[in-house]
Amino acid sequence: MKTILPADLSHRDRHQLLLSGVAPRPIAFVGSVDVHGVANLSPYSFFNAFASNPPIVALGPAIAAKTGQTKDTWRNIMDTGECTISMVSYAMVQQMNVAAAPYPADVDEFNKAGFSKAASQLVQAPYVAESPYAMECRLMQNIELRRDIGGNGNLMLLEVVAFHVSESVIVDGMVDPGKMDLVGRMGYNHYTRTTDRFQTSQPTVPSIGVDALPDHIRSSDILTGNDLGRLAAVAVIPSLDGSFPDFDVAYRADSVSIELASGNPMGALYAMLQQGQQHDRALRHHIARAFLQQNDVESAWQTLLLE
Repeated sequence: MKTILPADLSHRDRHQLLLSGVAPRPIAFVGSVDVHGVANLSPYSFFNAFASNPPIVALGPAIAAKTGQTKDTWRNIMDTGECTISMVSYAMVQQMNVAAAPYPADVDEFNKAGFSKAASQLVQAPYVAESPYAMECRLMQNIELRRDIGGNGNLMLLEVVAFHVSESVIVDGMVDPGKMDLVGRMGYNHYTRTTDRFQTSQPTVPSIGVDALPDHIRSSDILTGNDLGRLAAVAVIPSLDGSFPDFDVAYRADSVSIELASGNPMGALYAMLQQGQQHDRALRHHIARAFLQQNDVESAWQTLLLE
């Protein structure tokens, strides 16, 4: 592991190193207006949510390192105490990139990027009509970050006073991440798209923990850390169920390797038992891992308990 001290890097290298590791980051497409009513639209990835009662988000518009100039967004929010934040879908990325160019303060980036203005209900700044999800925000506090050592960052705490969510992304009363199709910022010029998703449930009761797993499971060369985490999330180590597995007399399967390759752990288990290989620990670990990849923790545990 390479250790890097911030003081040993240039500002640019330090900036990119931080952004490469703290990733992916959601993108706030911030709409604001100046004291003359001129609209501004700019993307920021120093952004996230920090509370829900009341809903609080934070934004980090920094003073430009090269010029020492404050961002139009920061100045507008400080002057008016308001802004909007529109989330960025994949369909908006290239237009968003146009808005990121360094235009003069009197240029309306909504027009430059070809986005439509949607009128807010409680703040003056408009939001991006093409965004599936937007928030109206009021400034709570601006925190200057380490000006005593030449720091150029700001942390703006914003209270969300209204949400706007497209009905097209709501399924069964919940926001569907697939329909939102949001993008995130990585390091350098890299972005990510939220199309490769998975689900995992946070434990509601204390689990046994990885340290309580049997040695042959915890030290497995086949089961990964994620696999061990799934197995360890149970409240107690299961007991072997004598009725597992329960195959119909007509059940058939090919070899263990063929069934595993085809994503059929139950078929692989059948083939293993038919071949009398249930004492092959490595084989059982491979089959258990296949069950875990299908989120079938119960069958994985039962497979591991077979001897």
